[in-house]
Amino acid sequence: MKLQTKILGTVVLGTLFFNACSTKKDALVNREWHALNTKFNVLYNGNISFEKGREELNANYKDNYWDILPVERLEVTDDVKLDSENNNPNFVIAEEKATKAIQKHSMVIKDRERNPQTDEAFLLLGKARYFDQRFIPALEAFNYVLKNYEQSDKFNEARIWREKTNIRLENEELALKNLKDLFKYDKLTDQEYADARAIMAQAYINLNAPDTAIQQLKRASAYTNKPEEKGRFYFIIGQLYNQLNKKDSANYAFHKIIDLNRKSPRVYLINAHLQKIMNTEITASNTEEIIEYLTDLEEDRENRPFLDKIYRQIAQFHLEKKNDSLSIVYFNKSIQATTNDARLNALNYENLGEFYFDNNNYKDAGAYFDSTLTNLVDTSKKYRAIKKKLDNLEDVIKYEDIVQYTDSVITVYNMPKAEQISYFENYITSLKAKEEAAAKKEKERQNSGIAAFAASKAGKQSKGNFYFYNVTSLGYGKTDFRTAWGTRKLEDNWRWSNKSIVMPAAIDEGTGITDITATNTEAAEDQKYTVEFYTDRIPTNVRVVDSLRTERNFANYQLGLIYKEKFKENMLAAAKLENVLQSNPEERLLLPSKYNLYKIYEESGSNLTIAMKDDIIKNHKGSRYAELLLNPQAIIESNNDTPEGRYTLLYKMYENQEYLKVITAAEENINRYTGDEIAPKFEMLKAMATGRIQGFEAFKEALNYVALNYPNNPEGKRAQEMVANQIPQLAQKEFTNEEESSKGSWKVVFPFKSTNDGKAKELIALLNKSIDDLKYRNSVSKDVYNLETQFVVVHGFASKDYALGYAELLKNNKDYKVHNENFVILSNNYKVIQVHKNIGEYKRIQLTPKP
Repeated sequence: MKLQTKILGTVVLGTLFFNACSTKKDALVNREWHALNTKFNVLYNGNISFEKGREELNANYKDNYWDILPVERLEVTDDVKLDSENNNPNFVIAEEKATKAIQKHSMVIKDRERNPQTDEAFLLLGKARYFDQRFIPALEAFNYVLKNYEQSDKFNEARIWREKTNIRLENEELALKNLKDLFKYDKLTDQEYADARAIMAQAYINLNAPDTAIQQLKRASAYTNKPEEKGRFYFIIGQLYNQLNKKDSANYAFHKIIDLNRKSPRVYLINAHLQKIMNTEITASNTEEIIEYLTDLEEDRENRPFLDKIYRQIAQFHLEKKNDSLSIVYFNKSIQATTNDARLNALNYENLGEFYFDNNNYKDAGAYFDSTLTNLVDTSKKYRAIKKKLDNLEDVIKYEDIVQYTDSVITVYNMPKAEQISYFENYITSLKAKEEAAAKKEKERQNSGIAAFAASKAGKQSKGNFYFYNVTSLGYGKTDFRTAWGTRKLEDNWRWSNKSIVMPAAIDEGTGITDITATNTEAAEDQKYTVEFYTDRIPTNVRVVDSLRTERNFANYQLGLIYKEKFKENMLAAAKLENVLQSNPEERLLLPSKYNLYKIYEESGSNLTIAMKDDIIKNHKGSRYAELLLNPQAIIESNNDTPEGRYTLLYKMYENQEYLKVITAAEENINRYTGDEIAPKFEMLKAMATGRIQGFEAFKEALNYVALNYPNNPEGKRAQEMVANQIPQLAQKEFTNEEESSKGSWKVVFPFKSTNDGKAKELIALLNKSIDDLKYRNSVSKDVYNLETQFVVVHGFASKDYALGYAELLKNNKDYKVHNENFVILSNNYKVIQVHKNIGEYKRIQLTPKP
């Protein structure tokens, strides 16, 4: 009997369970069964995953406090995402759970949803897609809730999420319209009202309407019950007031964050403190109060994660108070404390760069600006501005190094022998003292570290067991090492006593040529403590010293122009140019230096203006500068006599293949306009013409000259690019085997002496007539080969046979009768003989009998 009862009960329960699982029956047990499963199983797990995803996003999100914060902490990328692409696995799970709830537990019976949890499933689906940055699918989910669940308690929440999605899709106007309707016709909870006002504020921020955004955020901050949101809203209000230049109102908003204290995240609190200080004008009466305020922030242990920003604010305070040394210390402390804030690093490096730049320490400024660039986005406006300044500094650094080096060498060269010895003895003494002080400091540091460890629990436990924890053994080991090896730097190949030392210049005593870039000298480590190590490197050849003086004068001249034209530092420019005039400069630098000094004196109102003008007119009659001072209007009206006019005429001559005239005129204009921006253009034109006449090696040498002397001018950069890319391609001088070549274009070439230009032109006319008469598609040109030879060339034959046939036709046709010497050549080989000027070698190869 009991068995029958159990069996019957089991069957009844199984039947009820089976019937309850059906989504097609509108029965109480079915509705409750699916509602409970949806709420406490599927959606419960889905919401847990969703909240984990939100927490992970918040943990990884880094706010950029240098710009207006977004209302919502979500970093949106520009990538177009597909449904199959997901960033966060937690949102994947949340979406899967929401989908499962809809697919397995939705009860649409007679066009009506009977499971009261399905609307929440669609809402979770939309939110998971939203935070996964798939906004179109998210919008579909929210719209489904709004269309099919008008009586749902989640209806207003879905409307708010829909408008958040519209704003992400840049449909701000539509979102604002819908939110205004929401306020008119629906009753919202306090948090829903705060959320709606907050996203309205974001829409107005996107539309660049800060005033209206502030009003919306004030309402949102009043109604939200989340302290974190309250602190964020107040901070954005302060930022917007700062944008409107309303400092007092901004400080009032920041003060509200400070009043929240621990109720709001500390990051908002610290940034609010710093913003308040930035908005406060520093006066004599509040200086002490502000520095005390900053010191309290610095010393508070809870503020350690934010020391990078605190140090920066202290540095800016000292910079404004002209406490330069303290400001540099704190900028560097901020850099050392910064972990993952590229924008903060960029600002610190830029401030240091500007400081050294303003103090005319351009080498250090260049190093800091270079570090600034590494922390900026290379497409930003700031990056381009810093890059331009750094490009200008590269020339300054280069020429200042040259001046410093050449001055040092010339100064030592001019010393009597006894004075040279005394000078280097003093240097060696100071060098030893510095190294001994550094070694002592390092030893004290190591000993203090070892002693501290030895006194610690771990040190006491390990004492006597491990070599480096035993102070006595460690000291003995150090002494033994120094006895065997001496003092060595921590570096690769430390055991080698002889290393390559980079010297500032390589000097060839025989030729007198100096290379300021680098040289390698083998020197033993202990040789640097001997006077001979230095005196042996002093040049003794007068030609070498004269070369150094020439380099120094040119470098000083270039620095004078850079300081005058690019940095507007007239005092520095005048000092450099005056240095040139006092150093017996070359003739090409003398007059330009005087004229630029005259312009500086004139601009600054100096009493030396008239004297310099008279000097130029009296001692440099007939020069362009003298004419410019005597009759400036006549020079201006004469377009052909301007640098640009001269260059244009010269370029036309280059196009007409008058290469010798171009080279001669270019040299004249280079000397005439030394220091002007157009001088590199003449240098490049001269290099091109030189290559056309003299060939590959001369062209390569000329390009290298332009690249080395004008590295930051457009022409210098172009020359560098050509040396790197085109020169290796042109270096190929091997001829293509014409017997085996089945591809390529062929030419018929008629050589002429350069003195027979008239006959060459007559032949060109005859060749053009033959091409027209015979309906050929070839073209004719006259190409300069070198100073003695030129070619008349017929281009464009598809094969060697066609080219030979045409030459034979001209020889035999009674209408043309061309008997001039000619040869047929493959286009690739013609290029080789033009580049390398090796037609003799080509003819020798062609005449050599084939085996």
